Amino acid sequence: QVQLVESGGGLVQAGGSLRLSCAASGRTFSSYVMGWFRQAPGKEREFVGAITWRRGSTDYADSVKGRFTISRDNAKNTVYLQMNSLKAEDTAVYFCAAGQSPSGNYYYTGFYDYWGQGTQVTVSS
Repeated sequence: QVQLVESGGGLVQAGGSLRLSCAASGRTFSSYVMGWFRQAPGKEREFVGAITWRRGSTDYADSVKGRFTISRDNAKNTVYLQMNSLKAEDTAVYFCAAGQSPSGNYYYTGFYDYWGQGTQVTVSS
């Protein structure tokens, strides 16, 4: 059974930092892309960034570029989202996801086969 479990969310002041973790289990993810998405109340789920397990290549949404960093620990089967210089508009539920469609676009939710349950990040201004 595939599981993605996020942790590390919480309440932080604007300008602060948080690190989210996504622990993956249940299968081999070496050929997968791991994505981070977020969803604020009343808004659609939006792409934050992604990383490839094999090469560790990363890509980010413009809104977080330079502030957020995605990394992975292959030995722990865990992906991280380091969030610095947080802003009130970063407040959302953050989800990790895994997908490997050869023809899909990892910017979109439909690319992903598995999702975590989400973790709340609240940034106070």
